Amino acid sequence: MTKRLFDEDAYLRSFTAKVESCMKCPGEDGDAVRYFVTLDATAFFPEEGGQTPDTGLLGGFRVVDVQIKDDVITHTIEVSEAAPLAQVDASAGGAVPFKAGDAVTGEIDWDKRYSNMQQHTGEHVFSGLVHSRFGYDNVGFHLSDSVVTMDYSGPITSEEIRELEREANEVIVRQIPVETGYPDETTLRSLDYRCKKELKGAIRIVTIPGVDTCACCAPHLHNTGEIGLLKVTDVQNYKGGVRVFILCGFRALEDYRMSIDALREISHATSAPLFETPEAVTRLKDELERAKYATGEAVRRLLSLQISMLDSNETGPIIFTEGADTTSIREAVNTMTGQHKGYCGIFNGNDEAGYSFIIGSRDSDCNIIAKELREKLGAKCGGKPVMIQGQVLAPREEITGLIRLQDCNK
Repeated sequence: MTKRLFDEDAYLRSFTAKVESCMKCPGEDGDAVRYFVTLDATAFFPEEGGQTPDTGLLGGFRVVDVQIKDDVITHTIEVSEAAPLAQVDASAGGAVPFKAGDAVTGEIDWDKRYSNMQQHTGEHVFSGLVHSRFGYDNVGFHLSDSVVTMDYSGPITSEEIRELEREANEVIVRQIPVETGYPDETTLRSLDYRCKKELKGAIRIVTIPGVDTCACCAPHLHNTGEIGLLKVTDVQNYKGGVRVFILCGFRALEDYRMSIDALREISHATSAPLFETPEAVTRLKDELERAKYATGEAVRRLLSLQISMLDSNETGPIIFTEGADTTSIREAVNTMTGQHKGYCGIFNGNDEAGYSFIIGSRDSDCNIIAKELREKLGAKCGGKPVMIQGQVLAPREEITGLIRLQDCNK
């Protein structure tokens, strides 16, 4: 059993512990090799309770993963092949960075740890408010380096989400102390606490007085004020309830900075005041749709004109164009196959960017030309004997020559 130093002091950034075991990860070779290390005590929080593990340094080596099984915490460290390794017996994996009994120093990536504490304590505040107001359970929780989600067992409206967000930030402003501990069985039986699953053994309870009482294994802040800010970033319907996305503290600040930067870029591009950009973008979208429609109509007329100028006796006519939509191309190919023998095709694009195409025929198997296009020009295409479609990156002359050759060989 590994002593959990983060239970005693969530703000512990460095520590010294004794190595219990160290062995090379199976199948590891290359410039960097990974080793499993167990200690008698650790401040590294493992992947547990929906939260990703701590990272940092152990004996100067990068800790890339931390896992727990049967109360034993295993650190995965990454070691350069050039690093000096202590020698131990082969049963421990040959040459390894540490041997049993060594004293090693661990250093936590503090920015990541503190961010996770802000997010997780913020989750307790929000989930406690949801539970108090609606009686819903938090049936899912995920805290990664970029996303924080909570899944609740019932529906919550947009207006109610805004109210909960406001209440959560009021809790933050009140700087309520966060209490953690392992109550005895008698005390535990009298507690009304949230828990997502059946627990055995000693149960750690995190309490925010008047807000939430919950079984939780993760490190938490000293008080709610350190959360700084809680912002709901998205809400989705999920399995009869809702999935709520939040960001807290410095993550919320960084998200706000990136959002404002993006909004400012849009403001400059649309020549609209910052908070009038949605209307400006909508106007541009409408203008673009009208322009696309007008362009489509012009392309249809052009295709129709090009088809009308073809020699009625021509076999396998090929037309190259740009800016045509798939529906217009298919309609034009149908017209061509009704008037001409052989492989009739329209290629939309240019030599540099490549072409999308549709080829049809009333007297030839289009799968034959599809096979030739794939094998000789690297096209991606397929379809039925009467019509195929796809994409190809090849010069116009090569495309025309290949199709003409096939028409001549029939």
